[in-house]
Amino acid sequence: MLRSLTHEAARTLVQAFISSLLDYCNSLLYGVSNSLIRKVQSVQNAAARLLTGTRRHEHISPVLRQLHWLPVQRRVDFKLACFVFSCLSGQAPLYLADDIHLVSEGPRRRLRSSTDRSCVVPRTHNTFGDRSFAVAGPRIWNSLPGHLRDEDITYNSFRRELKAYWF
Repeated sequence: MLRSLTHEAARTLVQAFISSLLDYCNSLLYGVSNSLIRKVQSVQNAAARLLTGTRRHEHISPVLRQLHWLPVQRRVDFKLACFVFSCLSGQAPLYLADDIHLVSEGPRRRLRSSTDRSCVVPRTHNTFGDRSFAVAGPRIWNSLPGHLRDEDITYNSFRRELKAYWF
């Protein structure tokens, strides 16, 4: 069946059926075990091989780069970083935005970190707490370079530059 489709039609089908399912609620995969991430990654690798005709013994990283697809772990981080950006720019729902606070907004004394637009990372006492959006989002946000955390950047520019940074 795949041979009867053009490359663009096959790519559209894979994007519609496989990539959209990989992205659906993938932020819940933050902090899960590597074995579970590898299982989801194998689905993405199979889709990439199907599209490009790459054989199983060939390395998949150049194929994913050629298709401009981030690996699963990076897709999860990408989605969380985009959620944090939306929260900080006032475009996210309140139930998410209430969990994200900049260091500069705190009532404490002025810190050097208050000028670089970093987020407060709450302390937790277990691994489930570390996986919550209130903790995972600020951790990922704080790990980004300063030019991506600039408040003058637009959402589309942020997404484009973040994807380029992780490639």
